Amino acid sequence: MTSPTPGPVDRPLDPALWPTSTAVGPDGAVSLGGVDLRALAAEHGTPAYVLDEVDFRRRARVFREEFGRAFAAIGTEVDVYYAGKAFLSTAVARWAAEEGLRIDTATGGELAVALRAGVPGEHIGLHGNNKSDAEIRRALDAGVGRLVLDSLPEVDRVAAAAAAAGVRAPVMVRVTTGVHAGGHEYISTAHEDQKFGLSVAGGQALEALEAVLARPELDLVGIHSHIGSQILDPSGFTVATRRILELRALLAERTGHLVREVDLGGGYGIAYLPGEVPLDPAEVADGMAAAVAAVCAELGTPVPRVSIEPGRAVVGPTTVTLYTVGTVKPVVVDGDGDGDQQGPDGPAEDDRTFTRTYVSVDGGMSDNLRPALYGARYSAALVNRAGGADAVRARVVGKHCESGDVVVHDVQLPADVRAGDLLAVPATGAYGRSMASNYNLVPRPPVLAVRDGEVRVLVRRETEDDLLALDMG
Repeated sequence: MTSPTPGPVDRPLDPALWPTSTAVGPDGAVSLGGVDLRALAAEHGTPAYVLDEVDFRRRARVFREEFGRAFAAIGTEVDVYYAGKAFLSTAVARWAAEEGLRIDTATGGELAVALRAGVPGEHIGLHGNNKSDAEIRRALDAGVGRLVLDSLPEVDRVAAAAAAAGVRAPVMVRVTTGVHAGGHEYISTAHEDQKFGLSVAGGQALEALEAVLARPELDLVGIHSHIGSQILDPSGFTVATRRILELRALLAERTGHLVREVDLGGGYGIAYLPGEVPLDPAEVADGMAAAVAAVCAELGTPVPRVSIEPGRAVVGPTTVTLYTVGTVKPVVVDGDGDGDQQGPDGPAEDDRTFTRTYVSVDGGMSDNLRPALYGARYSAALVNRAGGADAVRARVVGKHCESGDVVVHDVQLPADVRAGDLLAVPATGAYGRSMASNYNLVPRPPVLAVRDGEVRVLVRRETEDDLLALDMG
């Protein structure tokens, strides 16, 4: 990755945040996948999600190869599941499958996209804490490789559906290990007081596993765990791995059935801000494989087949959201001046009077809900030219009727940022388009794939006609 000619606010773009094909020309203009973002905006408009196909394929391949290597060393195989909830289109599902990944779906809609892409049913999993009867039937008809059961009543529901379809349903039981991990309470998924899974400590997990074994319509494929999302400390995986393998051994002791697979989840964190360090796939793979081997040796059980779900780590860093600047408004923020809030260099922000430049763009919380939902932090950069002035403290905001419609809370931008400039927010491949809405009746942006100087529309831009077509008058 190259940087522009040095200027007052020009600095190299942090490669941990931006797609690997990102390049900055001598005039400060940024290209992605060999495509000048100025030309892309002129042809396709903004806002737009711009996805680097080569980078996506590379990241998918790295996870498959590194985890395959690490687990082969302990005598077993591993399957890597791409998280459809992060972002799914037929092209992306096809890319993931071509790079050797399986697809994890959580709804009938995600299942429909994976099937439309030609992903074999046996390479698809269906999650969900409240699957409908129609979703269960469709999964069975498609021959999915696993339905992940999330509650005791679901055991009987899936067994009944399998009997009606004349098939034996492959199922896993999702358990909660009590390990708390993730970047926000809403995305930490293995503590007991939340909607997912069955508690190991409370005994419900073992009860569900035994209930599955009692139903001839069900084939117990394995045990599933997911401890959270945006995880940057891998130590939680080691603890969760032990608890899952101990549960597997206890089930074998009680029933004589040793499940053949465990899913160790994922949710590996990525970098969103300069200086952040994402989890390294090779290091995580080695650590998890070592933990599985050690615990199985201690328990005297064979090493199981393993599956993992990297989550946002595949698609998140491959995509930027491109915006056009509209209103630019300096706002004087008055501190209270009482000196009670101290930072490392003196009074903290709450105590100082300062000017923040509000930079409004043509998107917002309708194309990236995470800042409003989780308080998620992002970065941004001017991408159509080099900055011609000193940096100012800026906040990038959207066009929606909410004061919480913030795209980037705090970022340094050139003081001469102006209407018509292009800003790009990196690391938006996960949960940007998939959480997008039509709030304020704003059409959702397109997803544009770039590769070798070419642009391909993966998901077209919505239009007002699309919105009106749903309104029955």
